[in-house]
Amino acid sequence: MGGVSFEGGSPPPSYPGKLTPYVLLTVLAGAAGGLIFGYDLGISGGVTSMAPFLEKFFPDVYERQQSITSTNQYCKFNSPTLQLFTSSLYLAALFASLAAGEVTKKFGRRISMMMAGFIFLFGAALNAGAVHLSMLILGRILLGIGIGFANQSVPLYLSEMSPYNYRGRFNICFQLMITIGILCANLINFGTAKISGGWGWRLSLGLAGVPAVIILIASFFLSDTPNSMVQRGREIEAKALLKRIRGVDDVDAEFNDMLAAKNEADLVESPWRNLFGTKCYRPQLAMSILIPFFQQFTGINVIMFYAPVLFQSLGFGSDASLISSVITGVVNMFATGVSIYGSDRWGRRSLFLEGGVQMFIFQSLIAGLIGWRFGVSGNVTDIPFWFAAVVVVCICVYVMGFAWSWGPLGWLYPSEIFPLEVRSAAQSVTVAVNMAFTFIVGQCFLTMLCSMKYGLFIFFAFFVAVMTLFCYFFMPETKNIPIEEMTQVWRSHWFWKRFMNEPNDPVNKAIAMSKLRDRV
Repeated sequence: MGGVSFEGGSPPPSYPGKLTPYVLLTVLAGAAGGLIFGYDLGISGGVTSMAPFLEKFFPDVYERQQSITSTNQYCKFNSPTLQLFTSSLYLAALFASLAAGEVTKKFGRRISMMMAGFIFLFGAALNAGAVHLSMLILGRILLGIGIGFANQSVPLYLSEMSPYNYRGRFNICFQLMITIGILCANLINFGTAKISGGWGWRLSLGLAGVPAVIILIASFFLSDTPNSMVQRGREIEAKALLKRIRGVDDVDAEFNDMLAAKNEADLVESPWRNLFGTKCYRPQLAMSILIPFFQQFTGINVIMFYAPVLFQSLGFGSDASLISSVITGVVNMFATGVSIYGSDRWGRRSLFLEGGVQMFIFQSLIAGLIGWRFGVSGNVTDIPFWFAAVVVVCICVYVMGFAWSWGPLGWLYPSEIFPLEVRSAAQSVTVAVNMAFTFIVGQCFLTMLCSMKYGLFIFFAFFVAVMTLFCYFFMPETKNIPIEEMTQVWRSHWFWKRFMNEPNDPVNKAIAMSKLRDRV
């Protein structure tokens, strides 16, 4: 159900070229944009489990921890204000990603990445020097704006710069950088939590400026993508750059496809109106909404940005909870390497399916273990070592499944399926949906854990089952297909092809014009 054949049963077209050192360095530098997102995901949970931080900004949570020794483990950290600290960033990222779509289209991918670094750096400085909760929230909002710009532009940049047969593994470098950011944040939290004087949380938050400086410096030296240059009328520069990044002079086939994509784009006056109102974009639009929605409802961000809090809520000591989150961070980083190796060999679809089955099994096991040990009351005073070890192992295997499937592919797949005329707007939709549901999950998780108990993990397991079935029936394979030829994927799919045959659609108009020119 996921196979792809082009018109006449012919294989997908291929372009001449090779993997050049220039494109390798460019892609790795661009992928560094994932560091800011990953660092924030990892740092938030550790900081919110530090007593000096809670005492200063969330005294109700701190007092509850100190005064009640046998409280319900599920509800130890339940605080709407604490959740707002974590989730406010993602609400800001939602709106920023929509604005970033216009910036990315008009000024190029590189400018959006540069803006992401600047804004994130200011937010990090504000958080490190915060003396009041409002200052802390404002800093989080600035961080969110930076993440919105980075997450909108970096996956597009990587997909467009990469040779088509390396696009999967290079785009996944973005997710790899996210995992490296998470791991660095976990290690930093483990160290800063031990600083005497109670100011370690300031160092944790302030060091977010380091990945911001990295992406900022990288963006000054990066070139823009040939696709973006063509879209903005800089064809001569685009062709010269294409020769440089492909390492060959014969780039006419790929360049002509870019020009054809630009001609299609010129027929579209309003990308946003066409994206939501034109039938031929319906399959890709469905993917750009459902994939980030499903990605968040795997429950992964519950594990990542609440990991130390979650482990403490399960009865682990403060040191043990931070160590456990470091372990999951290491697993997350190395398992992402499987996706880098396999996305262009085994395909996106097979990794989505395997990862979904694996996550469902171990999410269910986690629910069963927590339900068996904590029950509904959550009143447990002693957690045996073997139980803690089994829970950590199950979480690690669950994280592995995510790290080589829905984690990296949730960013790769939407960034490669849209035609040029709506690509920037569509990527904004993907990021906005991702951030919207990250906000919802982040804002509601601690309250849901308190009210649903171990049933929360069953809740997420249900969604993992639904998304795996969705992939099986409705997700076509995109590996080794040039990005400007991706429309043919939907034309040949058993379900989505019904949306692709209206003669007045921009894509079909452009094809008709091209055939007419060929006859002339």
